[in-house]
Amino acid sequence: MPGKRVAVIGAGVSGLGAIKICLEEGLEPTCFERSNDIGGLWRYEEKVEAGRPSIYKSVTSNALKEMTAFSDYPFPDHFPNYLHNSKVMEYIRMYVKHFHLKKHIQFLSKVCSVRKHSDFSSTGQWDVVVEVEGKQKSFVFDGVMVCTGLYTNPFLPLQNFPGIKRFKGQYMHSGEYKTPEEFRGKKIIVVGIGNSGIDLAIELSHVVAQVFLSTRQVAWIWNQVWDNGMPMDTVLFTRFNSVVNRFYPTFLINKWAVDKLNLQFNHDIYGLLPQHSHHSSFADDLPNHIISGRVLIKPNIGEFTETLAIFEDGTEEDLDVVIFATGYTFYFPFLGNDSTVLDSQCSMFKFVFPPQQEKPTLAFIGILQPVGPPFPHQNSRRKLCSEGWKLLSDLFLTFFPSDFRMLNNPRNIFRPNLFSLFLRDPKLFKEVFFGPCTPYQYRLQGPGKWAGAQGAILTQKKCIIKPLRTRILIRNQPLYSVLFWLKIVCSALLLFVLTLRFQMKWFE
Repeated sequence: MPGKRVAVIGAGVSGLGAIKICLEEGLEPTCFERSNDIGGLWRYEEKVEAGRPSIYKSVTSNALKEMTAFSDYPFPDHFPNYLHNSKVMEYIRMYVKHFHLKKHIQFLSKVCSVRKHSDFSSTGQWDVVVEVEGKQKSFVFDGVMVCTGLYTNPFLPLQNFPGIKRFKGQYMHSGEYKTPEEFRGKKIIVVGIGNSGIDLAIELSHVVAQVFLSTRQVAWIWNQVWDNGMPMDTVLFTRFNSVVNRFYPTFLINKWAVDKLNLQFNHDIYGLLPQHSHHSSFADDLPNHIISGRVLIKPNIGEFTETLAIFEDGTEEDLDVVIFATGYTFYFPFLGNDSTVLDSQCSMFKFVFPPQQEKPTLAFIGILQPVGPPFPHQNSRRKLCSEGWKLLSDLFLTFFPSDFRMLNNPRNIFRPNLFSLFLRDPKLFKEVFFGPCTPYQYRLQGPGKWAGAQGAILTQKKCIIKPLRTRILIRNQPLYSVLFWLKIVCSALLLFVLTLRFQMKWFE
């Protein structure tokens, strides 16, 4: 049976991974990319382009490289643990070149519409219209994977800020921000305490007169540099922690987290204590900037005048610039207003398949915002999608919303069999169970098994430590020498003898 044809919309991280997995499953992908290059969100451009994700020049990933890697292609071990966007792009280009994915991509191809084919109820096919060089072309595909991501449509809630239209200064969305130089010497307020809002406030504080960080809903601030200087991901995101957490009441886990975070800095004193929210952000530098006065935390803005922001606590500040770091909304204009494709609540099975359809041949990849690194989640959803479509191709099954459970592939493609690993390879089991839950684990067994997965897992600690050791310390004597341990042993023996003599004297 010839492979089913699949349209992949977008050549960012999600789209490139989708192409790769479609090829693994015997499907025939065609990727449509509206720009002239790969990379999506991670490709920095000087100019903001409508409909395309935009990042500022200094953007660095907040997920560890080993947790961010494609499941069958590790990052070079000398790359930093948290990567600047240029390093991420370098890796993406290496991935595309290694797996020969570029030939499956059509650049400068804007998808105008995706509509159900006339016989969709029986075939599950889609009509896809693409604009190339001002001309429209029509295609029919057996499946569509939407990989345009979350960051193409900025959310700018001006209606929540009375008076903003009469404000004479500049206001903008964080998606328009590129570098701090144009704001030198000005007084700026950043609205929003997500990762981007905090990043911009910290970066701007080095060149502007004053930065205010305004937030309606404050957040818990997590450090990427965790205990013993290790990346936070390696300590917290483990299978062992996942198992342990199941046996503890939620309030105890929350108490541990609150105590741990407040040990670094007291969130109440710094004006960042959430009352009814579990929202979290990563910001190792924020406490330093608050304590030095370079960033001042303010409450929600009640209203604007021509030159002032008046806050809900009655205080006010004169400003030159307002930057709204207020996030993004879902934006899939090529899907039209078909509620059976994507309803207003964006309810989807496994955050992939719209459940109202007769056939699960439309999938959304990369719109989930998980706790922890997104790449492993995207990989599992690409696998779920491609495996499900392969079953459809092989068995000609008719799926209804209640039958989506069949797409939970019984071949266990998403996680390793821990019991099997324990019996077969205790060393590997130890790293899988107690070490960071890296994407390579999903390639150890079952469909899509990768021969290099075991080696990648067993060497991941070395890959984390290597970029930290750019200067090797040479000591004349080891920190813990033989003489040191001899002293410890002798001291223990002496203590034991003295204790024994004391006990014998007592019983006399």
